[in-house]
Amino acid sequence: MKRFKLTTPPKPLPDLEFLDVNDQPVRLSELNGQARLINLWATWCAPCVKEMPSLDRLQAEMPRDRFLVIPISLDGPSKPKVVPFYKEQKLIDLRVFYDKGRKAMSTLGVTLLPTSILVDPAGRELGRIEGDADWDTPEGLALMRAAMS
Repeated sequence: MKRFKLTTPPKPLPDLEFLDVNDQPVRLSELNGQARLINLWATWCAPCVKEMPSLDRLQAEMPRDRFLVIPISLDGPSKPKVVPFYKEQKLIDLRVFYDKGRKAMSTLGVTLLPTSILVDPAGRELGRIEGDADWDTPEGLALMRAAMS
């Protein structure tokens, strides 16, 4: 993908904690064993909103047991904003995650929304893209499949 910056060598990510749709804590390390695309976004961010449907289509194309898109909302008290947003946008394959304490940006060294970080099954960052991307293109799908292997 055009702005994908490889992380060489791949580096372990900090063990970020965030919340799922039921306000239960999730740690990145709990998801080791599957490749992940972490996407930091917010409903008030126009490029983020534009990108969400392609992330949803990407997740629909990938085997969830081996690859997970993790869209972490930075909307603050997110549930009242994000759940209706998913319904309006017809996002059916993405799970809902929140960063209640807004720690994800500093923990992951992110300065721009949206930012997506590709993580291998061992929990190492393979690379990142700042700004929105078309994830469900042949090029994007090939990149995600490579991350699974």
